[in-house]
Amino acid sequence: MSESLRVLVVDDEADIRDLIAVALRSHGFDAVAVGTGEEALHEARLRPPDLVLLDVLLPGMDGFEVCRRLWADGDRVPVIFLTARDIPSNTVTGLTLGGDGHVTKPVSTEALLARVRAVLPRAAPPADDGVLRVSDLELDATRRTVRRAGADLDLSPTEFRLLACLMRNSGRVLSRPQILESVWGNGEGNPQVVETYISYLRRKLDPLGEPLIHTRRGVGYTLHP
Repeated sequence: MSESLRVLVVDDEADIRDLIAVALRSHGFDAVAVGTGEEALHEARLRPPDLVLLDVLLPGMDGFEVCRRLWADGDRVPVIFLTARDIPSNTVTGLTLGGDGHVTKPVSTEALLARVRAVLPRAAPPADDGVLRVSDLELDATRRTVRRAGADLDLSPTEFRLLACLMRNSGRVLSRPQILESVWGNGEGNPQVVETYISYLRRKLDPLGEPLIHTRRGVGYTLHP
C-alpha cells in the first residue's frame, strides 16, 4: 500500500533532496521535495503528508522549529530528522520533541528506506493478519487502530509504534536502548524519551483495565496481563 503514502522531503541541498525523492518514488512513495521550512509548512497545509524527512540545518527556520509548527495544530505527523553532523544535542532535542529518529547525511538510501518502513508500518507487509492481541488490548497494524475493552484509543504515531513494539515482545523485558532502537531508530538516544512515552501510554490504557505495562527497575519495561 506504499503507493498511497506521501512523504515530504525538506532539505536545502538540491542534490540530496532530489536523490531522496527519486529513491522514494522508485519504491512506490508519493514524494514531494522542498528546500526551506516555509515551503515545507505551505506544502504540508496543501497536501498533508504521511511522513516528513526534515533537515535540521535549514536556512532561516531550522528543522526543529518547522517540526514544532507542523504539530502546532495537533496533527503529529511522523518526522525523521536529517542531519549532516551527528551532534548528540540535536538528537536529544529531536527525540524530546517526539521525533521518530534521525538519519545522518550523507544518506544511505537503503538505511533511509528501512527507517521509513519502520516508521510507517503500512509501507511493509504486515505479519500474519497484522493484528496484535494481549489480554483485552488489540492493535491492528494494517488499519492503524487500537482498542481496549471495546473502546477505541487515539494514539500518536510514536505512541502507536511504542505500543506495537511492547506487544510484539509481550512478556519480554525490553531495555530503554532496545526500545529507542526499535521505535526511534537510535539506541543511543535520550532514555527520558522512553519514560515519557511510556507514561503517555499508561494514561490512555490504565483507565480501561488492569495495568499492562510494567517497569523492571534498572532493566526496562514489559507488557503483559
